[in-house]
Amino acid sequence: MDVLATLSHGGAVEWRKALIALLVAFGLTQGIAGVYMLTFRGLSYSRTIVQSMAMGSIITCTLMLAVGNNIAAGIGIAGGVSAIRFRTTMRDPRDVVFVFASLAIGMASGAQAYGAAIAGAGMFAGASLLLHVTGYGSRKQPDGLLRFVAPAGQAGADISSAITTILRDHCRSFSLVTLREAAQGTVMEHAYQISVHHPDMRVPLVTSLQGLPGVEDVSLMLQEPTLDL
Repeated sequence: MDVLATLSHGGAVEWRKALIALLVAFGLTQGIAGVYMLTFRGLSYSRTIVQSMAMGSIITCTLMLAVGNNIAAGIGIAGGVSAIRFRTTMRDPRDVVFVFASLAIGMASGAQAYGAAIAGAGMFAGASLLLHVTGYGSRKQPDGLLRFVAPAGQAGADISSAITTILRDHCRSFSLVTLREAAQGTVMEHAYQISVHHPDMRVPLVTSLQGLPGVEDVSLMLQEPTLDL
């Protein structure tokens, strides 16, 4: 006698089919997680999100297998799940999409719709890789934010042309975004959004500005478009 078969109610999925469904869900989700790790850009990488994709697919697959065609069981499980409060917030909508894709694959596998699960996983992974390679959605951004303090009044007017010359020599484009008085009006704080001709020109730019009389506290905050803080 098959012990596992006797422990299952009449409408339940046979345990061998359930095991296959769980393995399919887990295996496909590993591929989704691999694509996520490959295409991730930023500094806020979380190992737990990757692990939650695999575990989430197993849970949803198990729920689908348990429900089967039993409406009463489905209502009971839906009520139990609705009572759970998830307090983890995801800063990146992309993380939510990958987790949701893993849950959908788990549902499809639990419903034994293997064709939909495999096709959906393949299409999702392919689309993610395509968007990653082509850089779809990216926009050209300034290289960084340049800040420094320069003298105010007549002294500042005399040195303004020298600052403009240095910026033109080192930058492909620059735009003044902030200009305000500081130190009781004796100096002016400047902030420029800049794009340099070449990354190697960032250090010479800062050095040239620091060499001007009265220019102090020169800093360049890089704003790489591949980073997500």
